[in-house]
Amino acid sequence: MPPDTLHADFPFEPAPLGEAAPAPVVDEAEIAALAARFALRAAERDAAASFPFENFEWLREAGLPALVVPTPLGGKGGGLRDALAVVGGLARGEPSTALVLVLQYAILNQIRRSAGWPEPLRDRILRSAVTEGAIINLLRVEPELGTPHRGGLPATVARRVPGGWRISGTKLYCTGLPVLSWLGVWARTDDGEPLVGTWVVPRGDGLAEQGIDVRESWNHIGMRASGSHEVIFHDTFVPDDHVGELRPAAGWTVPDPVGSAWLSTLFSGVYDGIARSARDWLTGFLHARKPTALGGAPLATVPRLQEALGAIEALLLTNTVLLRSLSASADVGTVPPASDSLLVKHTVTNNAIDAVAKALEITGNPGLSRDNPLERHHRDVLCARVHAPQNDMILTGAGRAALARSAP
Repeated sequence: MPPDTLHADFPFEPAPLGEAAPAPVVDEAEIAALAARFALRAAERDAAASFPFENFEWLREAGLPALVVPTPLGGKGGGLRDALAVVGGLARGEPSTALVLVLQYAILNQIRRSAGWPEPLRDRILRSAVTEGAIINLLRVEPELGTPHRGGLPATVARRVPGGWRISGTKLYCTGLPVLSWLGVWARTDDGEPLVGTWVVPRGDGLAEQGIDVRESWNHIGMRASGSHEVIFHDTFVPDDHVGELRPAAGWTVPDPVGSAWLSTLFSGVYDGIARSARDWLTGFLHARKPTALGGAPLATVPRLQEALGAIEALLLTNTVLLRSLSASADVGTVPPASDSLLVKHTVTNNAIDAVAKALEITGNPGLSRDNPLERHHRDVLCARVHAPQNDMILTGAGRAALARSAP
């Protein structure tokens, strides 16, 4: 059997004999305790679309912003399994906080393994996560461009000036903005053949002083506490030594299997965590609800509802197997092609959406009541569909790959 066919059938290769995954550095009991603390104000934060600043103070106390920073730089040296344990666990309490950490971990992992980032800038960002609990995000989405995953040049422009650059443009959906210490701005140079990449703006003493306006525009149906506001840069100065990797636009279209494995796993982990919270609420409801029609017996005794809950369990078990396989493979250096990781994202997030929808279907009015968390979980889990690349791109790419493998 040709290797490409074998890989198509078994995309997540086991670790070579004698090679073990690194020992976990995450205390899952600590994560569960933090999630329970986050959950106490999750409904309040959702209702007001207010940012959970207190959650990030607790994360800093636990050293979690530096989870994936290498140990020589003072971090915990965590891998993808560790990052998954954190974001999946915390999402069960307050998923917007977990979403900010998804981007933190994926970006820090990208920076630490990229030869294109200047070493002093890379080390400064990584060390700041250790010493300050600093949070970073890369701001990529724009009003005209949409997501860069669908092609096109950013409208945000960086102009060379003495000592650095001036950047101007607008970015949307800047998740975690209220606590960002570093704003990575996806932009292009003003050359005839522009270079594209990341200009890193430190928050410093404030944004307005740097020619940066914030429009608190985030008013979504779900993930309402994520602070994913709009940012406008007006000739903002960026020093020469704060520029990440720059490439011709075509250079960014090459798939990154490691980056895809991290983002696919971590985004999926958040929405899987939401679905597990929904499942937990549902089981409690089925035990507690004792309608008179059942003679005082709980809904948990009804076979039809047991079957529905079993269907939810099947979806969540599938998610567990996929996420554990992908994260374990990544941690021993056997990542699958990017298209396979994206299929995991597609499958896990759709399973999470289906699981919460099934819970709503069998709970009726109580499930849709804003006095209960299930409707919030439903609104939150639907946001899985917005993270690029979206399902249509994932499935089209997978279909093309299958046709290429089978071409005569």
